[in-house]
Amino acid sequence: MTKTVMGSLRIGAIASLLLVTAVGCRGQQNTVASGGTSAGAEAALAAPAAERSGAGAPSAVATLADAELIRVYKTPTCGCCSGWIDHLREHGYEVATEDMDDLTPVKVAQGVPARLQTCHTATVAGYVIEGHVPADVIQRLLEERPDLVGLAVPGMPIGSPGMEVPGQRGDPYEVIGFRRDGSTVVYARR
Repeated sequence: MTKTVMGSLRIGAIASLLLVTAVGCRGQQNTVASGGTSAGAEAALAAPAAERSGAGAPSAVATLADAELIRVYKTPTCGCCSGWIDHLREHGYEVATEDMDDLTPVKVAQGVPARLQTCHTATVAGYVIEGHVPADVIQRLLEERPDLVGLAVPGMPIGSPGMEVPGQRGDPYEVIGFRRDGSTVVYARR
């Protein structure tokens, strides 16, 4: 597992996650064995979800600095994830990345419904961002603070940030808001 850290972070506890079978970008399989999951790693994974406990929106305790730092969990071999990270940085976000062979513990801890899961998961200001969500839609989320667990762009559509193909028109897609009870709402269309 390699770690790239931008700014001050507290993600070192995740280093001991149990890594068994990984599904990377576009379903590629990776297998690796590692140590067990520590209590510290579980707490680090659950922290943003804990802010969302109950029926209300994420805690108002999140500061502006928290809102601008996006923590991205991705597989080490995913090129489209790197493209999405570049997109976020181009839009002024500070990004910290954690390369992991198995993202399942992160997705489960953050409450991402299986039908919305894709190649990377991020957290920002108590929200979860799954897949290639555009930076301006993340900004809208942070300004509006809706009663959602997070946003997802399932299916890795061509033309979404990080999935651009030169000379090819992008596919229309939806940004889906998801709630703790599994219900969803279309938050944006592109």
